[in-house]
Amino acid sequence: MTKRPSKTASAGQSSRQNADRDVDTDQGKKAEVKAAKGKAPKATSAAKEAEAEVKAEAVDADKSKPTEAEKAEAEAAEAVKTKAVDKKIEALDEEEEGEDLEELRRKYLLRRFWHTASRFWTDPKSHMAWLLSGMLLVIILLNLAAAYAMNQWNRSIFDALEKKEASTVSMVYVVILVISVGFAIVHVYARMTLQRRWRRWLTDILVDRWLKSGRYYQLNLVSGDHKNPEYRIADDVRIATESPVDFVSGVTSAFLSAATFIVVLWTIGGALSISVGGTELYIPGFLVIAAVLYAVIASSAMMMIGRRFVTVSEEKNQSEAELRYVLTRLRENGESIALIQGEEEERAGVSRSLGKVMLAWRSICRQYMKTTVVASSSGFIAPVLPIILCAPKYLDGSMSLGQVMQAASAFTIVQGAFNWLVDNYPRLADWSASARRAASLMVSLDGLERAEQGEGFGRITRTDDGERAALRLRDLSVTLDDGTAVLDDTDIAIKPGERVLIAGESGTGKSTLVRAIAGLWPWGEGTIEVKKGAKLMLLPQRPYIPIGTLRRAATYPDAAESRDVKEIADAFKRVGLAHLVDRLEEEAPWDQTLSGGEKQRLAFARIFLHNPDIIVLDEATAALDPESQDKLMALLSKQPDETALVSVGHRPELEAFHNRKIVLERRKGGAKLVSDIKLVPRPGRRRLLTRFFRKPKRK
Repeated sequence: MTKRPSKTASAGQSSRQNADRDVDTDQGKKAEVKAAKGKAPKATSAAKEAEAEVKAEAVDADKSKPTEAEKAEAEAAEAVKTKAVDKKIEALDEEEEGEDLEELRRKYLLRRFWHTASRFWTDPKSHMAWLLSGMLLVIILLNLAAAYAMNQWNRSIFDALEKKEASTVSMVYVVILVISVGFAIVHVYARMTLQRRWRRWLTDILVDRWLKSGRYYQLNLVSGDHKNPEYRIADDVRIATESPVDFVSGVTSAFLSAATFIVVLWTIGGALSISVGGTELYIPGFLVIAAVLYAVIASSAMMMIGRRFVTVSEEKNQSEAELRYVLTRLRENGESIALIQGEEEERAGVSRSLGKVMLAWRSICRQYMKTTVVASSSGFIAPVLPIILCAPKYLDGSMSLGQVMQAASAFTIVQGAFNWLVDNYPRLADWSASARRAASLMVSLDGLERAEQGEGFGRITRTDDGERAALRLRDLSVTLDDGTAVLDDTDIAIKPGERVLIAGESGTGKSTLVRAIAGLWPWGEGTIEVKKGAKLMLLPQRPYIPIGTLRRAATYPDAAESRDVKEIADAFKRVGLAHLVDRLEEEAPWDQTLSGGEKQRLAFARIFLHNPDIIVLDEATAALDPESQDKLMALLSKQPDETALVSVGHRPELEAFHNRKIVLERRKGGAKLVSDIKLVPRPGRRRLLTRFFRKPKRK
């Protein structure tokens, strides 16, 4: 069951208290911001070159992106393929937990991941992916040739030493070494470039889907396995795209190396004849058989010992994500926590999360200890075993020292190729866990997409082609994602120029209604019509302040350069932020620097800079004292006569700035519209209300 978001209304404050708080906040943090700015390191020329290179690569990546039509076609094809997988995963989630059930879910999640990730090679304009993949294959073949040449040199140098002859092959070794190092460098470039581009492509896909239609907000309201989506996008996608390239490269190299050097082992080692109990045993290709048997034993041991690696890795990734989330929330809400001295409780919360991380790492440690037994044993045995096996043939003179050393080198390469799983099983488990976490986010986004298309519970229809009314709610019902009613059967028409106040006790769904109007709350029935060509702007109780300059914060969501400094300065002066005009171009942590009242004034400045046709205020003056609220609401009343205003608030004095009041009341089956009152402004009413509700000053 998804919990309804709660809204806590801020109590009114006196103008003196608010002003003191704003001044204290400004003066207290100004020195800190300047000090931090003074310590900021200047960009070096190397950093600028790196930044230019990243920008150039981004431009190149943008050019290789498919058109919107091609992208839509590819996404539609993917949706058809993934729908069956998503349905299967949802069906598994509803069944009782079990080991087999969990294994099936992992299998389907990996399949869901590959449905999207493999489009990197199948989408239109995917030529760069194929070019890098082909380049990687060629480099693997060249590396194999260099390894074979080194193996042949190994035989030549030891044969020369055995005969005590002056060797002329030392220069050949230098040439092979230089070529091998060169191939290795190119291999690293091709591999990491392919990983980087694949990660960027998949991250762009996920971020686009996450940010579309307010899904990043809706994910907080629905159930599902999509906790910490930012961690999944940043870290899990990185692991999920890096490891497969390493794996495919490693498997290809291992297969080709095994095939090549098995031939070498068969040719050099030949057959082995041994006498057991008077019976002669003839073993053809004994070195090859030994290498295969050894690899099978080592790999089987690794599979048995590390069978819980996947589960443990997933638990570790989830606990790491939760710890990061707790620390991020602590930083973002530092002021509120500090004011009520909640450090001890927060420390306890961090300790609990850290404890889960430590438990997960202890489990990982145990798994690594078990696998190290196999890996270390293999590392010591593999170089010695072929020499022991070749010793009888060397002693009877049928093999030279050079052949023994060549066989030992080839055996090690073949054993390493066969034991590729032994060396990479921990990484394979880590990749599997990360790929499934990324796939879980994809499945949740798939569910939201299907809901947008009308599948499952009802979906509110939102259109931008209204005719007369600025905003019209037709038979609107708002529900949770599980169908639970929040607001039922609401029919309202708001004309251009109307000032409407939505009132009602907490929990009646006022803020939910506002989110539905903004298009962020999709669940329910009915239609929301916005006048054709009208621009709607919503001001929440806690305005968002982006990272960067104050100028950018003022023009958000438009670019900082979309308004000139004079225009922004005029807006700041109108809303009472004249003291910040000189700092418009200053970069600072403004979200932490500005007080709650200053943030709400900044939000009002955005209204005057964007001039919307429909303004929706969701308790947007709750942090202001009544006098400041009156001034800002009076400024809003001077907006063009065609501008519609919809406000949600609890303060009675807000009625003076509206000509209509809608009251919602909680009822069984969802809140109901119980009254729609025309408000008649009276001379001096605002001042009277303000005086009545303001606290008396102490003498």
